[in-house]
Amino acid sequence: MYAEGSPGRPCPEHERPRFGDIATFMRLPTAPSAAGSSVAILGVPFDGGTTFRPGARFGPSAMREASRTLYAYHAQHRRDLFDRFPAADLGDVAVVPGDTRRTLERTEAAVAAIDGEDAFPLVLGGDHSVTLGELRALHRRHGPLALVQFDSHSDLWDELWGEPYSHATFARRALDEGLIAPEHSILVGLRGSLESANDAQLPQRFGIRVIDSYSYITAGARSTAHAIRTRVGDRACFLTFDVDVVDPSHAPGTGTPEVGGPPSWHVLETIRRLAGIRPVGADVVEVAPAYDTAGITALLGATVAYEFLALRVLSGLSPFVQPASD
Repeated sequence: MYAEGSPGRPCPEHERPRFGDIATFMRLPTAPSAAGSSVAILGVPFDGGTTFRPGARFGPSAMREASRTLYAYHAQHRRDLFDRFPAADLGDVAVVPGDTRRTLERTEAAVAAIDGEDAFPLVLGGDHSVTLGELRALHRRHGPLALVQFDSHSDLWDELWGEPYSHATFARRALDEGLIAPEHSILVGLRGSLESANDAQLPQRFGIRVIDSYSYITAGARSTAHAIRTRVGDRACFLTFDVDVVDPSHAPGTGTPEVGGPPSWHVLETIRRLAGIRPVGADVVEVAPAYDTAGITALLGATVAYEFLALRVLSGLSPFVQPASD
């Protein structure tokens, strides 16, 4: 049977052990809709937009499994994340294997329904193509969003093999459709070899600020978080985390790994220092568990989702809250 716990809260371990029951995110109760919830967890198990190694379709289930280790009280922020913000796991979008366009339509509809209930959609991917459906849904109500993208790739290609919808093109389509405000958007962690010099100019060409991996590591979490908060300002933003932003020594389970990235603690500390921004949605994508027998990538993905949830809670409590570590 499913762990039920209290409405909108994880099931307490003293009632049922963490290793039991069917896995939901953080052992939250399941629900058919976001009604009555402040946060709704949604899986999008799709990797039809992948251009190299497949397997991210198993990311949502792997992150739910890994999230069994996470508890409600956030030690750094000193907050019970569910004290005033009930949450539920809505399960997965009924994706269409092999059909990116129809999957995007279904993802858009599912996220729009969550947003329509005034709940925060926290999405577990899936490859990065699914983010486009989320942005389309949130743009309906919030207008062009500030995009905060943790990623080793820009995902700004116009097409690949003549196909305009893939995990390498989601940000380009979002720009084309006016879903994001480039002057408030930022890409953190860019690195790796490129096909041509033109690829290196894509973010600047579209007005998106870049903090490449070298600059990110050398500047540190505090400086990078300050740059993100300054760029976003008080605009409604969307947080997207591609696990390949982290060095593959800390996150091997992904489709297109790039060496030379930050360690996991670096990105977690950066996210914690974003307290005070105004996120209206978030996702964690590109977890491909088959390439990681130890499960550390799924644990990283689940923990980043937990940190995104904390940012939502903090944004609802105060216009600006500094992390307890400051």
